[in-house]
Amino acid sequence: MKALVQRVDKAVLTVDNNLISEISQGLVCYLGIGKGDTEENLKWLARKVAGLRIFADENGKMNLSVLDKGLEILVVSQFTLYGDIRRGFRPSFIEAELPEIANKMYEKFCEELSAIGVKKVAKGVFGADMHINQYNAGPVTIMIDTSK
Repeated sequence: MKALVQRVDKAVLTVDNNLISEISQGLVCYLGIGKGDTEENLKWLARKVAGLRIFADENGKMNLSVLDKGLEILVVSQFTLYGDIRRGFRPSFIEAELPEIANKMYEKFCEELSAIGVKKVAKGVFGADMHINQYNAGPVTIMIDTSK
């Protein structure tokens, strides 16, 4: 399971020019589900994302998390995080989980973030052609891979 997490001041997600989700300050989490990922991976990753200390404290140091500050997370399914380009220029996605399984795990991941105590967990539309406008803060971008 992989997550690309970006700190944002705001993010807006649309599909076919229709507003689906938006968050104010918090994180955008692009989530990729790989073949063989487990519920244990999912729970570990949700705790890691929610607990990332990448927001400034009163001294300006990155020492606070989404949970500490009561912020929001937008989770976007992103099978392309499993794009393999070791051979040629066209990515292979054979390591990405099948859509039916990945969608269930995506939903469980969002539920887990809520259960941990994230104030608001906004979602994209699984499998849709989404447009995301983000106002990155920092920028701060963190890649998390449960296989490492």
